[in-house]
Amino acid sequence: MSRIGKQPVTLPEGVSASLEAGVMTLKGPQGELSLRIPTTVEVKQDGQVLTVVRLGDEKQNRSDHGTIRALLQNMTVGVKDGYSRELEIQGVGFRASMAGNDLTMNVGYSHPVEYTVPDGITLTVTDSTKLKVTGIDKQLVGQVAARIRAFCPPEPYKGKGVRYKDERVRRKAGKTVA
Repeated sequence: MSRIGKQPVTLPEGVSASLEAGVMTLKGPQGELSLRIPTTVEVKQDGQVLTVVRLGDEKQNRSDHGTIRALLQNMTVGVKDGYSRELEIQGVGFRASMAGNDLTMNVGYSHPVEYTVPDGITLTVTDSTKLKVTGIDKQLVGQVAARIRAFCPPEPYKGKGVRYKDERVRRKAGKTVA
């Protein structure tokens, strides 16, 4: 039995759930998220508690059991409070700016890097070197933050580039003159 899968998901105050035609929908103060439930597991709702039960002991059923429970928990937190990731840009002349729904970054290339922010994500830039990615979908927030970081990941010699706020970049020693 999955240790994660057998834990119930408790819906906080202000969050409602509905299951229709194999799709679980959670509504909360931040918005609404939906998840298609596979046929290998079943979600039971008892008041404000959701329980995931697997319908067999095959490998796919065991895999889906914990995964669906974790996704439901992430959806619950997302529609209640939302998720955010913070990024920092380090380097001389490195900066970012927002124009409508487009992010423009100058990160050491001969041209500015442009990125269109997807729907459901809010991106804020403060003092041109700090970015904050917020949204209700945990996966989408992480994916957008990873894409922005991938434009110029931090390099190990000078530490320049885009990094997560709490990320520690392992520095290397440069060449030594003999």
